[in-house]
Amino acid sequence: MNTSNDPLHGKKLAGILDELLDYYGGFEGLSRKIEIRCFCIDPSVKSSLRFLRTTPWAREKVENLYLYVLRQKAKLNRTGFVGDFFI
Repeated sequence: MNTSNDPLHGKKLAGILDELLDYYGGFEGLSRKIEIRCFCIDPSVKSSLRFLRTTPWAREKVENLYLYVLRQKAKLNRTGFVGDFFI
C-alpha cells in the first residue's frame, strides 16, 4: 500500500476552505490573511469554491495557507505554544 506524504492528498477544496474558515473565524479573518476578492466582497462558500476551482493562483494561495495552518497546529501539539502564545 502506497501512502502519500502530501498533506493535501485526499483533501477536497471544500474541506480545506471549511477548516480555514473555522481556524480564522470566518471570511473576515480569512480575508485578512489572503486578500482575494471572493473572501472580501459578499463572500460565500459556494462562490469562493467556484472561483478557487477556476483560478490556479488563488487556489495555490489557499493551499499554501492551509499547509501553514497544519504546521502551526502540529507545532502547538508538540510544544504547547506557538511563538509567544502559550496554551
